[in-house]
Amino acid sequence: MLRLSVEEQVFPLAEVFTISRGSRTDARVVVATLSDGVHVGRGECVPYAHYGESVASVIAQIESLQDDLTNGLNREALQARLPAGAARNAVDCAFWDLEAKRSGTPVWQLAGLSAPVAEITAFTLSLDSPAVMRDKARRHAARPLLKLKLGGEGDIERLRAVREGAPDARIIVDANEGWDREAYQRLAPALLELGIDMVEQPLPAADDAALADIERPLPVCADEACHDRSSLAALMGRYDMINIKLDKTGGLTEALALKREARALGFEVMVGCMVGSSLSMAPALLVAQGAAVVDLDGPLLLARDREPGMRFDVAGIHPASPRLWG
Repeated sequence: MLRLSVEEQVFPLAEVFTISRGSRTDARVVVATLSDGVHVGRGECVPYAHYGESVASVIAQIESLQDDLTNGLNREALQARLPAGAARNAVDCAFWDLEAKRSGTPVWQLAGLSAPVAEITAFTLSLDSPAVMRDKARRHAARPLLKLKLGGEGDIERLRAVREGAPDARIIVDANEGWDREAYQRLAPALLELGIDMVEQPLPAADDAALADIERPLPVCADEACHDRSSLAALMGRYDMINIKLDKTGGLTEALALKREARALGFEVMVGCMVGSSLSMAPALLVAQGAAVVDLDGPLLLARDREPGMRFDVAGIHPASPRLWG
């Protein structure tokens, strides 16, 4: 019989991380562990208050599964037992990891995927004054892809400051629902002028119907508006790309299915993350293979990561060691 345990873990951030909705100084993650008495599988999730989640609520959801496990709950049945979200993500990834440990077969093979390779990942500059963001851009100008958090008064100045600090980097921007239609239309020409590759979630998800009626001169990516496959129908004609995050899809199982269906519908794919440790990034990197944009920099934002962690270098983020996951 499988036993399930769950705990909160806290990772201090290297510096304050700010988006349009607020700031944080640490990453609070929830780790689910499944054990058959011999083998152990783990999965990590990041509860997100914007989606009505807290550490306590996610732990309670996971703890509620123990009786189901006694009655034979498996990864397939989990998809209907819990809704898409952080709790299901942690348990789904723990099931995958346990299956890999039991079988001696890596998750990528179990899932019918090709062997994963390193992928270039974005590095995020959090929302701040133009001068501070320029300085951060200079420090990270050698990185091939920068992601800017925007969403407030002074965004044009921030954009220009970052481009000055990192003249050769590819840049994408994330407004985190912080603009309205008029702000997007005002900023879009500046985004093009500064060579920005893509803009992520410029409008609130509840108001994004406006995107179908206005010109989108550069690709627009759905983040808060896209959770799992049930989101896709409403995104048609409004977005050009979707951001797949395992904490939104409810795990690797749905994330892989979402990627296949989104591509079949003509969407480009971005794979992103919440601010978590390498245990969150390991399964996400399997989804990120061949994605148009990869944003799995969570461990780079931490003051310390777990050991062993994911390896980052000039080739990008490398597949996880089996000691970590998968």
